[in-house]
Amino acid sequence: MARIFESPAALVGSEGTQLGPTGWLLIDQDRVNGFAEVTGDHQWIHVDVERAQSGPFGGTIAHGYLTMSLVNYFLPDLIEVRKFSAGVNVGTDKVRFLAPVLVGKRIRAVGEIVKVEEIKGAVQSTVRVTIEIEDNDKPACVIDTISRYYPE
Repeated sequence: MARIFESPAALVGSEGTQLGPTGWLLIDQDRVNGFAEVTGDHQWIHVDVERAQSGPFGGTIAHGYLTMSLVNYFLPDLIEVRKFSAGVNVGTDKVRFLAPVLVGKRIRAVGEIVKVEEIKGAVQSTVRVTIEIEDNDKPACVIDTISRYYPE
């Protein structure tokens, strides 16, 4: 269940707030193949199921950038900010891929608000999102995502 902030101003002072976990999401071969199609990244460790069985991971794995992009899938389940006129994805700081996500595994996200600041009539937050892999001690990805909210 998402942590709700009733306005952008309510984010101020929320550093250290823990978010999540979200529900689990299965990473299946269709999702990986679809990502390969839209990005043009058809490397065999992602899309060649037969060859990947004898590869370094024992099967196909999700693209690191696919895992990273799923942060946008998980964010609404981590945090909800209300009463803003516009929200802007400013970008990211520090992205790390720490473990591969094998096809057939499930992932979820947890988060922490690490920085909140007022910027040019808006409130900007940095949320550190960790993508966890079920039954794995190492996370798949850790990313600091930056969002800017303009109040109503």
